[in-house]
Amino acid sequence: MSTSAETAAQLIYAPNVQYNTSLMTVKFIASCFAGAVAGVLGLENWSGFALFLVSTLFTSLCIHVINCKGSPSNYLPQGLSDLLNPGQDNAFTFVLVWTLFYGIVHG
Repeated sequence: MSTSAETAAQLIYAPNVQYNTSLMTVKFIASCFAGAVAGVLGLENWSGFALFLVSTLFTSLCIHVINCKGSPSNYLPQGLSDLLNPGQDNAFTFVLVWTLFYGIVHG
């Protein structure tokens, strides 16, 4: 007889976990790149965050079409909402890289 913890552990399939990790890595790298672009272009205030929003939407669209083949619910627990969520780490990384490149180029 299996307990609820064992049942939950059986739902974790290693190839899916590895695939989801690579999807989050793509979103992280896209966030770093968008921060670098915002810094080099010298964007300030809301225009920089607008670039982050556009970058997040474009990255999510590319992952939705290319990696998830149009059905993100097969790969992510909450489906499309997980895909569109930029994540706290990615937002902070964007701001960090943005300020770094802004300081290097325009400082």
